[in-house]
Amino acid sequence: MHVSADPSERYKVSEVFRDASAAGLTVCRTWAFSDGGDRALQISPGTYDESVFQGLDFVISEARKHGIRLILSFVNNYNDFGGKPQYAQWARNAGVQINSEDDFYTNHVLKDYYKNHIRRIVTRFNTLTKITYKDDPTIMAWELMNEPRCQTDYSGKTVNGWVQEMATFVKSLDRRHLLEIGMEGFYGDTMPKRKQVNPGYQVGTDFISNNLIREIDFTTIHAYPDIWLSGKSDNEQMAFMERWMSSHWDDARGILKKPLVIAEFGKSSKDPGYSLTARDLYMGDVYRDIYRFARTGGTMSGSLVWQLMAEGMDSYHDGYEIILSQNPSTAGIMSRQSHAMTDLPH
Repeated sequence: MHVSADPSERYKVSEVFRDASAAGLTVCRTWAFSDGGDRALQISPGTYDESVFQGLDFVISEARKHGIRLILSFVNNYNDFGGKPQYAQWARNAGVQINSEDDFYTNHVLKDYYKNHIRRIVTRFNTLTKITYKDDPTIMAWELMNEPRCQTDYSGKTVNGWVQEMATFVKSLDRRHLLEIGMEGFYGDTMPKRKQVNPGYQVGTDFISNNLIREIDFTTIHAYPDIWLSGKSDNEQMAFMERWMSSHWDDARGILKKPLVIAEFGKSSKDPGYSLTARDLYMGDVYRDIYRFARTGGTMSGSLVWQLMAEGMDSYHDGYEIILSQNPSTAGIMSRQSHAMTDLPH
């Protein structure tokens, strides 16, 4: 959306979808938010820039043309594109007493700002496809928040209350789309033994209790051993990755009885000792494990890399970017995995 808010840049969005589709990829996760700042969708609470909204219309219309489904996220935990910190600032500007950004989960003013945004997105009439978002099968799922974290309550209870309230709200507007939280997968207080799987700390979410909420349709994890275990060897990081995936797969299957998606993983060119070969090997190893879990049946539903880009999007690069047209070896690995997963009978 941020790119296609400028009509002269829209060819880049088309290029990503075209290349992804050619590689056999079928789902793209992207932002349905940009709060305050440059090319803001939501300029201030309840005030929207129509030209940016038309950028999101274009993203959906273009995904549809290329046979790609979308997971659209409503807000960021971080200050990129505004996020939770921007909501807190808006409330302060309106004279509301805000103690920390984590008031986002409990303060009724902030919760109302957020619900209003959800309503605006879900009920948006697409100017290009002429389909209201909530009726559009191009959208596979809504995501409550990119990587919710809560510094003021590590148990996962505060986030749990918020997820229950917001998931119920989304379903009151739209019962036809899937809904997920946007979680990284950190364990909380529900299963103390599972905390040892965390990379040494908690972030205020509880993978088990948060995903047991009835309105949540599938579970997600993100995986960044290169950040979470920086300084550890490649082998140790891969061992963590295998534990992280297998324990969540077990829990999704045995306790939650819901599908699991590895919704973000990758390898950064900023990592020490990085090479394209190292990235390809890492991705190949992760894909092999995902395929093995999926083949055994149960709930492993697929994976999304962070992050595909078009050429000429340098300002968005964070080290994890993959440009399929420039990285044929990586494109091949992704394409083989996608076709292998598609070919599984279930």
